[in-house]
Amino acid sequence: MSAPRPTPSIAIKRVYDPPAATDGRRLLVERLWPRGMKKEALKLDGWLRDVAPSTALREWFGHDPVRWEEFQLRYRAELEANPEAWRPILDATMAGSVTLLFSSRDTEHNNVVALRAYLLLKRGRRLRRS
Repeated sequence: MSAPRPTPSIAIKRVYDPPAATDGRRLLVERLWPRGMKKEALKLDGWLRDVAPSTALREWFGHDPVRWEEFQLRYRAELEANPEAWRPILDATMAGSVTLLFSSRDTEHNNVVALRAYLLLKRGRRLRRS
């Protein structure tokens, strides 16, 4: 009997940090292109605009930590209504590690932190059903 294969990671990283060999598939999950970044510098495997929060939600949140809890609830509702946007990320984790790229200065209160938590929850449910 073979040993169980480790579950690939879902990491998050600022677009301004250099790529690493351990990143796996690198996916930009922002609606807008990051300021000052050249496409070649990012070494992207994909840009998934539709998984980012709606413009209205992003503008309402404004990276205000006071609105963080409510933002997560609203963003989860958007994700639930749009599984075709996030499902490719989960599918990619079945083949290896994935790094979700974001441009926000706030590394604790941003859509990618909320997205990663959501994906880990969904992946856990998927693995339990297998």
